[in-house]
Amino acid sequence: MFSAIAGAWSEKEQAKVNRFFEQWVRMLEEEIREKEATVIEIMARLDLQDEKIAARVESREFQSLVKKTFRDWAGAESEDKRVLIRNLLSNAAASSASSDDVVRMFIDWIGQYSELHFKVIGAIYNSNGITRGGVWRKIGKGQVREDSADADLYKLLFRDLSTGSVIRQHKETDHRGNFIAKPVAKRTSGNTNGRTLTSAFDDEDQYELTELGQQFVHYAMTELTSRISYSYEARSGDGAAL
Repeated sequence: MFSAIAGAWSEKEQAKVNRFFEQWVRMLEEEIREKEATVIEIMARLDLQDEKIAARVESREFQSLVKKTFRDWAGAESEDKRVLIRNLLSNAAASSASSDDVVRMFIDWIGQYSELHFKVIGAIYNSNGITRGGVWRKIGKGQVREDSADADLYKLLFRDLSTGSVIRQHKETDHRGNFIAKPVAKRTSGNTNGRTLTSAFDDEDQYELTELGQQFVHYAMTELTSRISYSYEARSGDGAAL
């Protein structure tokens, strides 16, 4: 079939197609190298002498998580996301704090959310009660107009994370863990004349991570210490150094 198709190409077209195939093969090779590096880095962080961890790594349940990760991940869009994936699988092997169903959702979150989403999550972590304005300043952003694309994007980030049950507005709880309704108060911040809407960088409403959000930080944003010295470099045909 390839011969038949190639016969219809001119020499110039053939050269273009050859370059395309070369680029495609390089892309696939790079994807394989990324996955190889990730698997080695995971194993370098696990104590396989611990029978519980060794059994977990060999279990069908954990293998299913690995397959889902690599099936859904056609090459990480950034090194930061690759590290999140590595941390997630490492902690899923070493910890049972969350069920595998929750870990599968965390895998989806890594694909679904952007690096800026994760910066917002990191800024809220251990800062329960921080405002949107506080998060904006904490992640190092400068002042922008309320009608700017940056402000619209920032509001979208909070809407995404709130809808996804990663964050919520801070609520007090009673001794049983039940949320206490917040009394309705007249807003004053950023609305002194009663004619402007709530700012994208509001400093009144406070936010916190949900329990799912807390577990995501524990699994994907917390790194296990490597037990083996490992150095991975992009190469052609060479082995990774341990």
